Amino acid sequence: MKIHTEDTVVIIAGKDKGKKAKVLRAFPSENKVIVEGVNIVTKHVKKQGATPGQIVKFEKPIDVSNVMLADPKTGEPTRVGYKIENGKKVRFAKKSGSVL
Repeated sequence: MKIHTEDTVVIIAGKDKGKKAKVLRAFPSENKVIVEGVNIVTKHVKKQGATPGQIVKFEKPIDVSNVMLADPKTGEPTRVGYKIENGKKVRFAKKSGSVL
């Protein structure tokens, strides 16, 4: 999976299309990511003992195919490539060529 935690991504599909946000957590085995402020869902939690019932809002994971990495120079969505630099494998933005 080419998208990692702390990357800035652009949502390219779904109800939050066009938003730019940071990846909070990545799940490579499931091909999903949790993005800050995107795919917000509401859950009603029943009261338990002394804790009152409440409505909780949180981010659910979205499929990695619905996000693209944001180019560090322009901020536009870009594809990701890999190259070897100084003996290390690094990711780079295909649009600008800058290392991520």
